[in-house]
Amino acid sequence: MYYEDNENLSIMTYTLNSGIKGTVPLSNKQIQEWLESYRSNTKFITAIGKEFFGLNPELVADFKVQNRFSNYVEMIRPISAGDQEKNDELSQAYEENLVFFKVDCKCGTTYTTYSQYYTTKWFCSKCKEIVFMDKKKGKVPTDKGEAWYMTNKYFVERES
Repeated sequence: MYYEDNENLSIMTYTLNSGIKGTVPLSNKQIQEWLESYRSNTKFITAIGKEFFGLNPELVADFKVQNRFSNYVEMIRPISAGDQEKNDELSQAYEENLVFFKVDCKCGTTYTTYSQYYTTKWFCSKCKEIVFMDKKKGKVPTDKGEAWYMTNKYFVERES
């Protein structure tokens, strides 16, 4: 389903069967659609800003949404005590390797966010416009520590 949504975005972290992890910012409506796709095993395709994102549930080993849907997600795929211990270890490793980004958008929104992966672009949580990492500016101080600066207020040189 394709649509624009002005809700705040939450971060969904997923792990593919191959072990590759990814993150994607989704609105509450997009999260509900993802859950339905996951339950029915149908491909999930949605618009995020001006780009499209697709995910095949058959290839997803697990996922986590950091918002009010978290408990619901746990009910979909219950885990055993041994798996819980492994998940706790993975969660700790995940948190130790977070990369922080300071988003400074032309719409006036400024906030600090994070991902497990280094990325050179992000989507503003308010207007959903793409922001790019300014490597020349580098890391800037935030309340969460040093973070890569991302903006769309001016042209940012990007690698081709």
